[in-house]
Amino acid sequence: MTISIFIALLCGLSGLAHFAIVQLNPASIYAGALMWCPALAALITLSIRGRAWSTLPWKWGHWRFYWQSYLIPVLYVSVAYGLIWALGLGGGPNRETVAEWTTELGFEPGSVWAPLLVMTGLLATVQLIKSLGSIIGEEIGWRGFFIWELRKVLPFGGVSLVSGLIWAAWHFPIIIAYGGGDPASQLGCFTLMIVSMSVIMTYFTFRSESLWPAVFFHAGHNIFIQKIFTPLTEQNETTGLWIDEYGLMVPIIVTFAALFYWRKAKVEGM
Repeated sequence: MTISIFIALLCGLSGLAHFAIVQLNPASIYAGALMWCPALAALITLSIRGRAWSTLPWKWGHWRFYWQSYLIPVLYVSVAYGLIWALGLGGGPNRETVAEWTTELGFEPGSVWAPLLVMTGLLATVQLIKSLGSIIGEEIGWRGFFIWELRKVLPFGGVSLVSGLIWAAWHFPIIIAYGGGDPASQLGCFTLMIVSMSVIMTYFTFRSESLWPAVFFHAGHNIFIQKIFTPLTEQNETTGLWIDEYGLMVPIIVTFAALFYWRKAKVEGM
């Protein structure tokens, strides 16, 4: 009953946000509203079921869970794009992006490494803080509430797969509307990536008994793909098939990481 109420509320609330994004304008304010739909669905569900919001896993926990959960996506994204660049599937760093960063940061024209390092550092820290307000909306719903309800009826693997598939499907309207490539390929790559991420995020959530490591993981993933590596990648005729969240390389690499944490969860008796 609790899961059904959550899913029904999630679909209703998200439907409004998806309509605004797809039919009106893909404005960031609409995207922010969409990202808060899982949290609203979770909190309303708790209220309907007579449960306090304080029952969610708000506690901070040990610091090691935070730096680990942030660095894991940094690692797999770096490996993925490193392979893309090394194999000639894309190039880097993109000179136009570096030039834009140079101007934005006020460095001398022609500078390369200084703006590259400074902007990467700022995005990895300041952008992290800026993005938390919207990302926590998703994670209150998905890792703060949903996976804990699924855990009552499913083992670790089932929780990871079911939550990952629903989380992926929740993104589909935007991918279909704005993906810009072959929808079947993009949806397949994105779903594999999201399900693999779900395995790792579920592990850290249950291990820490807190939703916050998932927030940091989510932020690291978004920042290093969307804000750093994709803009820094020069594209050729094959690049679109491999980069970003809809290409092949990130899903392949994160799947290996997911298998490691799936095995780790099994060994630890989750």
